[in-house]
Amino acid sequence: MLVPPDDQPGVRRRRILRGLVREVGGLALLTVLFPLLVVAAVAVDLALWLRRRKPWMAVRLLVLVWWFLLCEVRGLLGVLRTWVLSGGPFARDTDARRRRVYRLQVDWATRNLACVRRLWRLRFEVEGQELVGSGPMIVLYRHASIIDNALPAELISKACGIDLRYVLKDDLQSLPTLDIGARWVPTCFVHRGSADPTREIERVRMLAHDLTHERDGVLIFPEGTRGTPGKLAALKARTDLGDETLRERIAQLRVLLPPRTGGPLAVLDEAPHAAVVVCGHTGLEGFNTTRTLWGGELVDATIRVRFWRHERSELPEEPGELAEWLFDRWQELDDWTAGVREPVLA
Repeated sequence: MLVPPDDQPGVRRRRILRGLVREVGGLALLTVLFPLLVVAAVAVDLALWLRRRKPWMAVRLLVLVWWFLLCEVRGLLGVLRTWVLSGGPFARDTDARRRRVYRLQVDWATRNLACVRRLWRLRFEVEGQELVGSGPMIVLYRHASIIDNALPAELISKACGIDLRYVLKDDLQSLPTLDIGARWVPTCFVHRGSADPTREIERVRMLAHDLTHERDGVLIFPEGTRGTPGKLAALKARTDLGDETLRERIAQLRVLLPPRTGGPLAVLDEAPHAAVVVCGHTGLEGFNTTRTLWGGELVDATIRVRFWRHERSELPEEPGELAEWLFDRWQELDDWTAGVREPVLA
């Protein structure tokens, strides 16, 4: 089931137009100025390397921005082609259109990930990928950086043939590739901090409607935002969490934020035969903020990824017990993440 936009058509059209101008104009301007910008970036990087052996980040970031804009424009051309092949103004939702969009989705994400991988010289160690298997499935995924949302396209969609339906934050609607193309497959843009969380949860539930085919999957970020040490510390310091059990659960976490149960429980309820795949990773935290990016923490990093799969028969049926099961799985993921990170940070 497609999730309809929840804003006015005029508002959305203006947002798409602004995005198109920003991305096409930005790519053209950056391409024209690229030789001069490269010289400036090399000068900055060389000075910082001579002073304190800092990794060359200005050049990397310049190339990354140019490549991202190129992938955006390439994706827009792919969206236009899909629109034409689907009937243009007479297009409707068909399996053929969805198949084209899913291929575009994987191509867009994997190209951006490949650029980061090469520029930062990343190494990937993946454990349990064979457990992903076939769908229908619900993927519970850790969110820790601005690039980790490209990993499922590489490790699940491309490697295992799963067409993932994503829960994304509404900020990503600023990318016209997503604001247009992602509407042609089941995608839910959620408003974080919404005054009506029940409505947001019901919109997420729509993603799991008709989740029956072996290629079908829903990916959701249970934490609801990128987890950082600061956010976890702030959450542990709060005194307005009335539930003692929740406070105890949060106190046990060392890396991850606690899962928000509303969305995951809704899709589990809507797709009672779907397996659950939990995916954790660590190493991409250095791609989280401008400061960590500029600091070069990610250069030559090893990215470790781990999968767990749980068949539906393993899960409890009662909602309260299912919520406890979800917290247990997130604690298991937190223990693994902390255990992998501690030798590195020591």
